[in-house]
Amino acid sequence: MKIDVKKMDKDVKLPKYQHYGEDCGMDLMSRYEYTLKPGEYKLIKTGLKIAIPQGYGGFVYPRSGLALKKGITVLNADGVIDPGYRGELGVILINHSSKEFNINKNDRIAQLIIHKTFEIEWEEVNELNESTRDVGGFGHTGRQ
Repeated sequence: MKIDVKKMDKDVKLPKYQHYGEDCGMDLMSRYEYTLKPGEYKLIKTGLKIAIPQGYGGFVYPRSGLALKKGITVLNADGVIDPGYRGELGVILINHSSKEFNINKNDRIAQLIIHKTFEIEWEEVNELNESTRDVGGFGHTGRQ
């Protein structure tokens, strides 16, 4: 699949797979330098605009290494990029650690995955078909 992309800054890097053919997420990178204080969240700009085709959506996920090693994650995970959006991509990062976190220009901050999406129509009914689970909710199959 090819997706149109516009760089807002010539030095910004395009999202890329670290292991092409093995990764499903492409790394998004920071457009500027930032410092996230402990407990702080901030919109981190990427310097990219993209045109996602109809029938698809862009989904922004945290990078597991940043979460595990630094306590940095995407605040609104999963962030959604609609196919009609044409503004600059941004990632809302939050620092859950007790230390400041420095972000340099072109540091990998999140990952982008393009998923097929479906437009649905609701069909209102009087009853739903039965299932094995039925109305069992949160934690109903195991210990709490």
